[in-house]
Amino acid sequence: MPTTLITTPTFARHSARPWQILEEAGAGPLRPREDAALPTAELLSYAAQADALIVGMDPITAEVMDAAPRLRVIAKHGVGVDTIDMAAAHARAIPVVCAPGSNSRAVAEYTFGLLLSATRSLTASHTAVAAGGWPKLFGPELHGRTLGIVGFGRIGRLLAGYARAFGMDLLAHDPYVPEADIRAHGAEPAALDALLARADAVSLHTPPDPSGTPLLDRSRLAAMKPGAILVNAARGGLIDEDALADLLGSGHLGAAALDAFSTEPLPAGHPLREAPRTVLTSHMAACTPEANQAMGAMVAEDVVRVLAGEEPHHPAR
Repeated sequence: MPTTLITTPTFARHSARPWQILEEAGAGPLRPREDAALPTAELLSYAAQADALIVGMDPITAEVMDAAPRLRVIAKHGVGVDTIDMAAAHARAIPVVCAPGSNSRAVAEYTFGLLLSATRSLTASHTAVAAGGWPKLFGPELHGRTLGIVGFGRIGRLLAGYARAFGMDLLAHDPYVPEADIRAHGAEPAALDALLARADAVSLHTPPDPSGTPLLDRSRLAAMKPGAILVNAARGGLIDEDALADLLGSGHLGAAALDAFSTEPLPAGHPLREAPRTVLTSHMAACTPEANQAMGAMVAEDVVRVLAGEEPHHPAR
């Protein structure tokens, strides 16, 4: 009987159905840890018995694949596959599947919440009130402000709808989306540098560069509109975090709301921990019961298909 090794603690947290799909197919689900991602050393030790992997943010490298001689499919419990060595998987003829669209609404709603929180200092007010204070913190209204959306896929388009409902003007940058499609969703197409110079708030919805080069390096962050707000609920590695902390400290940037970081959990002593006007959350934008149920079922069904010799419905590219 094949074994499906599950390395992420969030798989099927809010629904028994993904477990049932694997069990009914005889795909032997095994999750060694319930409360944390499987550390690399443990992953390597368990890999030899895995016919399938269901993973979260763990790095799935060529070393992991070589430690799993029976491996027939890798499933990302989520959307982005940047933590999986796709070239190594292709070289070994191991299909990779994911759950596109399963968490789009969850992430878009959370992103807009981050924008509101950063704009109106909600977390700063909470912290002060909980400590016995009673500050009156001022922040701008969103109506009439310009939101720049970098990456105009499912999440970016949903976010655009929420922003329009608040009366915001929209800029969007995505070299893979036709300009006509961007305009059809109420946004003005813009080159990245032009968007950064014009937007009152910028939200990132794009994968990181495989080279590790931040999309928003120090020069691009410095070129943002003075007082602008930066939101990232996509991936760590998109932003030069040291430069961001410096520009928040100098007052050039108005605020930052971040749910993804280049190193997670955020290390002790990281400059963003002490940076002013920040909202920092623990990579939880996709954490809704609805998204969890959908992505768990989608990846479990595709694992079963591949193990049965069928084509998956949601192959990663």
